[in-house]
Amino acid sequence: MLELAARLRELTREDLAAALRTREFETTGIHDLFDLAEALLSPDSLDQALGRLDRPRLAVLAVAATLADGAGDSTVEQVRTEIARLGAVPARADATGELLDRLSESLLVVRRDERVHVPAAVGARLVPRLGVDLPTAGELASPAPPVLVTGDGVDRSLLERRSSEAAYATVTATAELLAALGVQPARELAKGGIALPDSKRLAEASGTELDALPQLFRRADEAGLVARDGAYWLESDRGAEWSLGSARDRWQRLAECWRDRIPEALRRLVARRSDPLTAAALRDDVRWLYPAAGQWLDDGLERLFGEAEALGLAVSGEPVEAGRLVLGGELDGAAALVAAHFPAQVDRVYLQHDLSIVAPGPLEPALDGRLRGVADIEARDLASTYRVSAASVNRGLAAGETADSILEFLGALSLTGIPQPLAYLVAEAAERFGSVRVSAAPEADAPARASIRSDDEQLIRTLAVDQSISSLALRQTGAHRLLSRFTPDVVFWALSDAKYPVAAEDADGEIIRLQRHRLAPAPVAAPAGDPIATLLDRMAEEQPGDGDAERAWLSRQLEAAARSKETLTVTVRMPGGDTADYLLAPASVANGRLRARDRKADIERTLPLSAIASVGPAPAEF
Repeated sequence: MLELAARLRELTREDLAAALRTREFETTGIHDLFDLAEALLSPDSLDQALGRLDRPRLAVLAVAATLADGAGDSTVEQVRTEIARLGAVPARADATGELLDRLSESLLVVRRDERVHVPAAVGARLVPRLGVDLPTAGELASPAPPVLVTGDGVDRSLLERRSSEAAYATVTATAELLAALGVQPARELAKGGIALPDSKRLAEASGTELDALPQLFRRADEAGLVARDGAYWLESDRGAEWSLGSARDRWQRLAECWRDRIPEALRRLVARRSDPLTAAALRDDVRWLYPAAGQWLDDGLERLFGEAEALGLAVSGEPVEAGRLVLGGELDGAAALVAAHFPAQVDRVYLQHDLSIVAPGPLEPALDGRLRGVADIEARDLASTYRVSAASVNRGLAAGETADSILEFLGALSLTGIPQPLAYLVAEAAERFGSVRVSAAPEADAPARASIRSDDEQLIRTLAVDQSISSLALRQTGAHRLLSRFTPDVVFWALSDAKYPVAAEDADGEIIRLQRHRLAPAPVAAPAGDPIATLLDRMAEEQPGDGDAERAWLSRQLEAAARSKETLTVTVRMPGGDTADYLLAPASVANGRLRARDRKADIERTLPLSAIASVGPAPAEF
């Protein structure tokens, strides 16, 4: 640990911060460089660091640790010679110095010119595993087995078409999920997960199996397309923007989010392959290149293969070319490849006499969004079906449409003109629109919050006894008036869903337009603090002044050696001005004095710290 602490002390703040960012460790309780070195040499931190080493670096570290045989010292040439003896190809052996530099940057070894020090804790976590749950040093140094590239007999063009079908289905299901949330938010349970009634509704709307809905929802959440507002999930403003994009752009956003959660090492590994990629070959490659990898690799592979099929990046468990392109960062190329087999969007529909509307292909998103404002989606496939009803027209009128704007829109969209039954329906719905008015109740009617009025007494009586809206707890206060304890917007949409010709009005009786489609702002991640910078700032604040810092450094070196039972070369100032070296095993440091065992004289010595000029590592034999 002393060597590592000394190395940390030599680094500039920038270099130290860069090195620490390559490691995972607990920052709690770190006050100085010795605490930091101890944290870096903790078993959990070392296991994580070893698990991230690729085979070449792990081989060099294993050889260096084995050569040191616990003492922690060897030379670059010794490591290089041993790597070559174990069968490494010349290029691998020649790269020994560079690989040791990379290990030094990760604070797993301390390299000083040609001398290599492997901390005892590193060797203790690695060497016992060699030949047990890790390959031996010789196996690690050996070249990779040859890759046999043979024809897989698979029609790649067929795989690409199936890939595109799966990708398009996921994009469509995600869009329908957002549309359903726009109509009615989904409630999050206190224990986590979407409430079952909402889950069933969303699964039906998106054409997804109930047990597959959580994955679809999680993908939308990761892409920022949905957001929580209190206990409810809504479509986010980013989701609304996504919904207006082309199918290709929508897919690219989902693929990018998938890629961002794949470990960088896995991305590079997949992207470098030029031969036809198969799941078996990729798994074998990964396991061979990262033999000490643990949970991070398992999680990465699970995401790589577990979610790739939904995005069309794998078919029947086998990755396709689009997957390699996405992982390589070539998102535009992957999107072009996948979207090549997407069905073409259309901008015209067929209006039928039975009030149905048939789109011969996927309708352009902006047109689809407006059409859903005045019609209900009945079937969503390559050819979608919508249906116009008095309730759907009333919904459009409440959102700000007029009879003329609806007919003008449908006329521009139609390949068959406007059927007479449809024109009659729109005109009749517009005429009846506002027969029921909802507004805020006056304060005098408290605790009622919403007032309902109509000139039609029979309609008021019908509302009062309608069991489908009994949850509103309507209370009749006159021949033309009802009150409810719920807010006006809740009452309005309940009456709208019950197919009443309802309109919202203000205190002056003027009709106001309500939009049911409420968006939540996409979550914005708070700027993440830099834990490494915070740690270094804290250590700098707690560091004593120059003179005190040197005394504190000496004291901490001796204390660390006492804890780890290390032997040191201690240089002591003698009365005549000369110095003498002692091989001491520190036992304790207290009251400005060192108590230690002299390894040569086999006696106990007590020295004032002020008499110690320097300390250093003991010779290898000690």
